[in-house]
Amino acid sequence: MSQPVKEKIAQSLLQINAIQLEPSNPFVWASGMKSPIYCDNRKILSYPRVRKIVRDAFVDKIKADYPDVDFVAGVATGAIAHGALVAEALDLPFLYVRSEAKGHGMQNLVEGDAIPGKKVIVIEDLVSTGGSSVKAVEALRNHGMKVQGLIAIFTYGFQKAFKAFADANCEWSVLTDYSTLIDMAVEDELLPRTEMSVLEEWQADPENWSN
Repeated sequence: MSQPVKEKIAQSLLQINAIQLEPSNPFVWASGMKSPIYCDNRKILSYPRVRKIVRDAFVDKIKADYPDVDFVAGVATGAIAHGALVAEALDLPFLYVRSEAKGHGMQNLVEGDAIPGKKVIVIEDLVSTGGSSVKAVEALRNHGMKVQGLIAIFTYGFQKAFKAFADANCEWSVLTDYSTLIDMAVEDELLPRTEMSVLEEWQADPENWSN
């Protein structure tokens, strides 16, 4: 019996150190928040085997859940390459959404030939609070495109993210998630079972955990 996709991707991300777990020596994010986990899915691009696993998971999910989309859009910068790989595999047009408009030229927020009325699926590498992802969704909607949903490689599972997508009335899903990742880390002996509670406490209240 083949390994479920969620578990295979979580295991792969741990193997290539795209996601690192350090409960006893927390990372400090750019925001200043301390965290026992650090995610850098850009590393996936350097590993052809993992890159293909992720690409194929996106493709299979889009074929199953959004078979009639006209466009694939990637969120800059982390999901541009992943989105382009998915669009190529599906033989669909590709767009990408900047975090902010260029300060020169056309000052585009959406790069590519966005066609109003067309259905688009959004590819994201990581969802934390959901803010930047929802901003990308709104940018595409402002171009008149019909956003069918957003699919990310990974999410921390913060309640803020669920609220952000609900408020934006946008469907979203992930290829793998925080709980699956922790389970795989314990199973592969990359994380002592005794440290699982620390990671669960952080996920439930990351801001106060930092304090």
